[in-house]
Amino acid sequence: MSEPSTSQLKAKAKVADTEPIEANAHPGEEDHTGSGDDSEPDLDAEEAAGAGVGSSSTSTLMDTPGTAGKNKKKKRSKAAKALSALKSGAAGKDTIPDDVVQIVLDKVKAEGGAEVASADADAVRMALEQMKLREVLQGKAGVGGKNRKETGGHKFWSTQPVPQLGEAPPEADGAIEPSKPREEVRQDPYPLPKEFTWSFLDINQPAELRELYELLSANYVEDDDETFRFQYSAEFLSWALKPPGYFKEWHVGVRVTSSRKLVAFISAVPVRVRVRDSLVTASEVNYLCVHKKLRSKRLAPVLIKEVTRQCNLQGVFQALYTAGVVIPTPVASARYYHRCINIPKLVDVSFTSVPPTMTQARMIRLHKLPDKPRLLEHGLREMEERDVPQVTNLFERYMKRFGMAPVYDEADIAHQFLSGRGEGPRGPDSWKTPREGQVVWTYVVENPKTNKITDYVSFYSLPSTIMRSPRHNLLNAAYLFYYGTELAFEDGAEPSGRLKKRLEELIVDALVIAEHAKFDVMNALTLMDNVSFLQDLRFGQGDGVLNFYLYNWRTAPLAGMQATRESPAGKGVGVVML
Repeated sequence: MSEPSTSQLKAKAKVADTEPIEANAHPGEEDHTGSGDDSEPDLDAEEAAGAGVGSSSTSTLMDTPGTAGKNKKKKRSKAAKALSALKSGAAGKDTIPDDVVQIVLDKVKAEGGAEVASADADAVRMALEQMKLREVLQGKAGVGGKNRKETGGHKFWSTQPVPQLGEAPPEADGAIEPSKPREEVRQDPYPLPKEFTWSFLDINQPAELRELYELLSANYVEDDDETFRFQYSAEFLSWALKPPGYFKEWHVGVRVTSSRKLVAFISAVPVRVRVRDSLVTASEVNYLCVHKKLRSKRLAPVLIKEVTRQCNLQGVFQALYTAGVVIPTPVASARYYHRCINIPKLVDVSFTSVPPTMTQARMIRLHKLPDKPRLLEHGLREMEERDVPQVTNLFERYMKRFGMAPVYDEADIAHQFLSGRGEGPRGPDSWKTPREGQVVWTYVVENPKTNKITDYVSFYSLPSTIMRSPRHNLLNAAYLFYYGTELAFEDGAEPSGRLKKRLEELIVDALVIAEHAKFDVMNALTLMDNVSFLQDLRFGQGDGVLNFYLYNWRTAPLAGMQATRESPAGKGVGVVML
């Protein structure tokens, strides 16, 4: 259910034609201007969803019905003009043209009846972005082409307690179906084809962890060109799947009965998440993977139902998950951005390209980073165990600024920020060299006079196998994780730009540390406060969109890549999915 996007794997980055960040310059002081989780999952999420992007038809727009022949002709002409705009310059912009939004809104209201009478242009615009309608209209999603599936709609998801596409926003937040006592939950596992059997994976056993690593490495998300495929390390999986209070029974595998070979997997881990004013005890569902040769067995829906059953047995009836495909129904959508670090390698493996108006040498200069972290002089150092109470306090307060965010106690903070540090020496110069098995980097800024932690910033490692390069076999990608700063609570810090300036300092230092750790690129999403600094720090807009979903919970849309009436872009989502 929560699979990374193929668009994370390959960027179509826009490179800013501006001067580089100099070692002695502040990144916010210049006049800067400015390609993922789940866009076409190779684990066959469409099998579970019932349909993928591209199952719609352009005739919906081209043949908008009118009340009379003359009106119909006018509307059709208007739609054709909008479509033409999409196919030309407007298609390359960040927003859907107003004409298209109005056409769709008129049709929704005309055909939806009272249930959608309250629909507005903002809701339609968000839905169109989530559906990647521009790609559909331009033929990229394959309307009538090779990517189209005649599946008859979202058959699986129409049976699940999730908001259905087209539903009006809820009047109040809350569960869709009530929780049940344990004795009323299905006690027997869901049936599998006779040649397969269920198996709980013990991540603490090196042999079973290795099996999972091998399954994901060979069968998990890859891009459409079969150029890149995610390579979750054993250390990463151990870190991601064993947070405090995890259940072995939530690491659900499918094996071939005769050979005991692991051929499918899905996981869930416990999480407390605040959705607006509600504290929800939920599971974070991830790593749904089916062996490539078994995609026709329709194992994905059964895996989802079985992990849901296991969660229900522990009294958990809500879940958080992500996907790049649109299924019923996203609570928010965020866009991927990519900050190039190792330009020659990224160009060589076709992760990005040199723009026609630029040379590679100039592209390298524009992306040059300082030689060392700027905040070292102001107390920047690697996070330690003794920092956990202060970081927990700052994390709690900082994340309250966003519409949906995890709720972590000290044990959670210690696990998320420290348990994946790897093995090796720690000290003032540890930022220069990664440790063996390190998957997460977390740094704090400590006031040397008061010993107060004023800031923290983190990122994690998720490499990809490069399958078609004679010189390189691994793309080292860093992903921006959580950060926070006390400056956010100073009066006027955000409107004055002081918060943005401080965040840029933190992220630039994270980029410098990532460069020394031999990362090739850093990826980030339009969530939290990221929107304020992504373009100025030369993160190029990618073509990947990550949709966030809540299972068995209704709430109004949250601000992700687009603003809502209550929040600016990004501020609705404070959850980073691994």
